[in-house]
Amino acid sequence: MPRFAANLSLLFTEMPYLDRFQAAADAGFTAVEVLFPYDIAATETRRALIANGLELVLINAPPPNYTGGAPGYAAIPDGQSRFQSDIRRVLRYAGVLRPGLIHIMSGYATGPDALNCFMQNLQWAADFAPQQQFTIEPLNPVSQPGYFLNDYDLAADVLNQVDRPNVGLQYDSFHAHMIHGDALDVWDRFHPQVVHAQIGAAPDRMEPGRGPTDFKGLFSAMDAAGYGGWVSAEYTPSTQRTCDTLDWMRDLHW
Repeated sequence: MPRFAANLSLLFTEMPYLDRFQAAADAGFTAVEVLFPYDIAATETRRALIANGLELVLINAPPPNYTGGAPGYAAIPDGQSRFQSDIRRVLRYAGVLRPGLIHIMSGYATGPDALNCFMQNLQWAADFAPQQQFTIEPLNPVSQPGYFLNDYDLAADVLNQVDRPNVGLQYDSFHAHMIHGDALDVWDRFHPQVVHAQIGAAPDRMEPGRGPTDFKGLFSAMDAAGYGGWVSAEYTPSTQRTCDTLDWMRDLHW
């Protein structure tokens, strides 16, 4: 059975940020991810992790642009100097938080210049921090119109051309279904490149058990593939209390 982590940017949001760590541990999670942990001192998040015996699986990069710009821009031409500066900042956080993975967001762009810029920035980050594992993730055009990395075939091509051992694919069942129509088929096609997985039910990004995806079949396929990474619950709970949406995890002891 896969190892499950809780995305604390979407789950347990009915309580203050630092209280979510204990809530996740009490619910049976042993790892968490936080998409953008930059609003609070890294030392506070680290203390919450340690106090609850939790591993931090993943954070996003670059940090949000509080001046009103796009939240990611790794594929936006002529932004390399800013990208490098922000990755250095992310790595300072990572030095305290110790995330297993850093997801580099492509941002909103199109065309061959964007592709070249994205690959060059990924190569720079991988070479600058060779001990850190990075990921890229396709986001569907319904939720994120204009996002550059919007297809798993494109992501696979990018990874092949970037050709760095510390850059891998981040799979998300919600985005996979919304992009290609079948989350399990996407897993079967691309799992050799996957280093991290996230789950949420299409089309509303709610808890597993809703929508068309066969999650038990997906988890069985992950086991059959020998996937040893984390599977992070990244969904919007359909009820006010996150704990009331965790039957999918309790029911997996089949």
